Amino acid sequence: MTRRILIVANPHRPETLEAGEEVARVLAQAGIECCTDFTPGVSPPIEAAIVLGGDGTMLHAARKTHGTDIPLLGVNLGRVGFLAELERDDVATAAQRLADGDYTVEERGTLRVTVTSADGTAEEGWALNEATLERANRLRTLEVTLAVDGEPLSSFGCDGVVVSTATGSTAHAFSAGGPVMWPDVDALLCVPLAAHALFARPLVVGPSSSFAIQVVPSSESSGQVVLDGASSIEAGRGSVVDIRRGEHSVRLARMSDDPFTARLVRKFSLPTDGWRGERAYPTPIGHEIHSQQRANDPDAAPVADPVRAGGPDEDG
Repeated sequence: MTRRILIVANPHRPETLEAGEEVARVLAQAGIECCTDFTPGVSPPIEAAIVLGGDGTMLHAARKTHGTDIPLLGVNLGRVGFLAELERDDVATAAQRLADGDYTVEERGTLRVTVTSADGTAEEGWALNEATLERANRLRTLEVTLAVDGEPLSSFGCDGVVVSTATGSTAHAFSAGGPVMWPDVDALLCVPLAAHALFARPLVVGPSSSFAIQVVPSSESSGQVVLDGASSIEAGRGSVVDIRRGEHSVRLARMSDDPFTARLVRKFSLPTDGWRGERAYPTPIGHEIHSQQRANDPDAAPVADPVRAGGPDEDG
C-alpha cells in the first residue's frame, strides 16, 4: 500500500513553499507520496500531515482533517507558534523522522458549539482553541446570562465571553487575563471580556460540564460566535450558545519530550536565571544553574547547560 503524507503550507509565505519543496524531496527519497489537498472520506488515506506555518496554519490543518485520526506535525514559520512542534531549521530532519515513524502522538481536546436562535433553529461548529461570543455592534454592550451545567450563574454586560480548551488557554483566553492550563488538563475555561460585574472571573470546569451563554433579548447588541478566529455563527438576541467538550480530538505529532514549562519559558522569554538562588542542580526543565557555591567545590563535576550549549530548540 502506498504511503501518503499531506503537506499543508501557508500559501502567503514564500518560505513555507520552499520548506514544502524540501519536505517533498525528503519524503520522495523515502518512497512516500506527498499531497497538498485532502477531503475526509473522499481522498485516499494519509498517515500523517506536516504543517508549515504558524498557529493559524495548524488550525487550518486541524479543520481540514477534522474527524480523522491523522496526526499533525507542525513546523513553526510564524511568530509564537505554540501548536507547532519544530522550527524552520528542523524541516529536513522532521520529514525524515516522519517517514521513519519516529514520533509520538499527543491528543488535544476540542469544543462542540451549538447556537440555538430565538426561533429554535440551530447551527453547530467546533473549535480546537476557543469559541468566542463577541458583540456584533462594537459601539454597544453585549448583555448575557452565563450558566454552567444548565444552572444560571450570573448575568452581566460585556464585550464578549471566551470559552477555550487547555490548548487555547495560551491564545485569546490568555490575552484576556485567563490562566494558562497545561495541555494534559482535560477541562474547559471560560473568560468574560471586560465584564460589567463583580463576579466575572475566569472559570474552569471539568470535561463533562458545559457552558451555556444566552444573549438576553434586551441586549443592546446582538452577538456572533467566532470559532478559532476562522469562522463565525450569528447569535442574535435571545440566542443560546451551548459549549461543551467535542467528540473528536486533534492529534499532534511530537518529536521531542520537551515539557510544556520549557515551551512557555522559551515562547515568552521568561527569566529563570534566579531559580532557587545560586545553587546548581537539575531544574524541572532540564537545565542547570551554575553557582559560586558549586565553583568553590573542588569535587563538583562540571554540568552542561543544554540551552547555553546550543541544545535542541523544538517548539510546541
